[in-house]
Amino acid sequence: MKPLAIVMSLFVMGFGMKTARAIDVGEKAPEFQGVDDQGNPWKSADHIGKGVLVVYFYPADLTGGCTKQACGFRDDMKALTDKGVEVVGVSGDSVSNHQLFKKVKNLNFTLLADEKGEIAKAFGVPLRAGSTFRFKGADGETHALKRGVTASRWTFVIDKQGKIAVKETDVKKPGEDAKAVAAAVDALK
Repeated sequence: MKPLAIVMSLFVMGFGMKTARAIDVGEKAPEFQGVDDQGNPWKSADHIGKGVLVVYFYPADLTGGCTKQACGFRDDMKALTDKGVEVVGVSGDSVSNHQLFKKVKNLNFTLLADEKGEIAKAFGVPLRAGSTFRFKGADGETHALKRGVTASRWTFVIDKQGKIAVKETDVKKPGEDAKAVAAAVDALK
């Protein structure tokens, strides 16, 4: 087999950008499970249908746009919870990365570790290879944050019936994502 044919066959088999079929608005949300930022199992079946669930995928903890997005959700959390909204952030970062992210940025919602990209694949979110990011904390200590996969920045709003009500695949202003979600939730009523 020629080198180009080998590369093309690897790409077709899923080596490269990995996605499953993307789910669409109106479809039932996929069931998924993961590990939360405290190292505990987290199952969507325990959350879907109890209110509105926002599942947002982001590339990496403690990076520019991702921090703006997370802090936007943190700052708007009371307004969202008053509307019956639960927010869950998902990335390819580890539980320990999430713990550091939550501590440094005082995040007040759940983060799920999706190091193999299984949750992202369930939603059809494109993935790229993971990497290592160095973060210097306020204490002067440098942390190496290793990420298993890198998810694209997509946001889903799952309504009380367990269906995808909103699917945003082009979050242009991460810091304003929480406000866009709040407006979308208001439109559901």
